[in-house]
Amino acid sequence: MDTRFSSAIHTLIMIAGAEVPITSELIAESVGTNASYIRKLAALLKRRGIIDSRQGARSFALLVKPEELTLYSVYEAICGSEQVHVFDLHQNPNDECIVGRHIRPVLTDVFRGIGEKAAEELRSTTLADCMRKMRAEIDKE
Repeated sequence: MDTRFSSAIHTLIMIAGAEVPITSELIAESVGTNASYIRKLAALLKRRGIIDSRQGARSFALLVKPEELTLYSVYEAICGSEQVHVFDLHQNPNDECIVGRHIRPVLTDVFRGIGEKAAEELRSTTLADCMRKMRAEIDKE
């Protein structure tokens, strides 16, 4: 399963909430990955104008207000696609089997519908929404 999207949201929450300059090393430690992976995600986010990087300070800055940054915009930046991809189809169904011969169009339609609903949810959810939920989780402690 691809974790780039969730790692990007994690990264953006950290950047948005940072009171001091935050580096890819600090973000990577929180995400549980390496700094080069975070820099690759950051490059995709920067290309879309979501963040900026400061070479001298080796830190990042959010260029879009959390209230205006939808998760759909993050998805497009990270996954490079407007169509939300939720599930994969298995690659080699047996055409000699009646189910194998017809499963692809059936599941393609089902999965497309699920992707469209997921896209709607991502369009209506902002980074600020995620940050509020994060704050609520922290407050529970």
